[in-house]
Amino acid sequence: MSVTTSSPSSTSLGDFLKSRRTRLDPASFGFSGRRRTPGLRREEVAQRANISPTWYTWLEQGRGGAPSASVLERIAGALMLTHTEREHLFMLGLGRPPEVRYRAVNDVHPRLQRFLDSLPSSPAIIKNPVWDVIAWNRAAAVVLTDYGALPPDGRNILRFLFGHAEVRAKQHDWESVARFVVGAFRADVARAGLVSEAGELVEELSSVSPEFAALWRENDLHNHADGGVKRLQHPVLGAIELEYSAFAVDGRPDLGMIVYTPLDDDIAARIKTLADSATLAAPAAAAAMPE
Repeated sequence: MSVTTSSPSSTSLGDFLKSRRTRLDPASFGFSGRRRTPGLRREEVAQRANISPTWYTWLEQGRGGAPSASVLERIAGALMLTHTEREHLFMLGLGRPPEVRYRAVNDVHPRLQRFLDSLPSSPAIIKNPVWDVIAWNRAAAVVLTDYGALPPDGRNILRFLFGHAEVRAKQHDWESVARFVVGAFRADVARAGLVSEAGELVEELSSVSPEFAALWRENDLHNHADGGVKRLQHPVLGAIELEYSAFAVDGRPDLGMIVYTPLDDDIAARIKTLADSATLAAPAAAAAMPE
């Protein structure tokens, strides 16, 4: 077997593995015996990761070539790495982040909710890969929908767009909006590896909306991250224009945030006034999450 010489990236990988290994408490994993250095031994990490001790030793020494993604996943589990540490491990080992792992957890950290709430005149929402809205601010509740008045399974953006006549009536150009949303939804579920999981929603929408079924068959793709302008006919505010931008949520690759910024200062002030005075349903469940 040929063994490659070490490179700066492989050496960095080895240093990172060693630093994570030496911080772990052997007793908490059932390992005993006297030790000259802190943390787990190399063979103990290899045992926990179900890989060869020799192979793991080579990785720490910067030898043996690039590990596979499955090996890195097992090592990440063996070393009890956090999400951020796991991502760093993949960058060092393979030069790319790990593939997105979808977590069906429909809540957000209170810090993120507080950020949404700090935007008094800009509607802002957070959605999961299948486009369920899981967090929002007061501006979103008065401009888009009072999501708190709906059950969790009723907060899906595609169900709104294709199943509610009042939502359709608010759109300046419903056909263009629908085409874009379906293409962006398709891209999101594919990126998250959730094509099969989204199948039930796709079947439901196809059965109730021939327009959705036709758009889905077109197989178009769109990118929400490009941003744009959303035009609405609001029952109180009248015709309004909102510039939207999409953002990733750090540490939560399964979530996306969309912020709608009014293009007119007067509209911004009126949204804030409306949000301040409105009687809304209970806020998102995120507020109950532990700090």
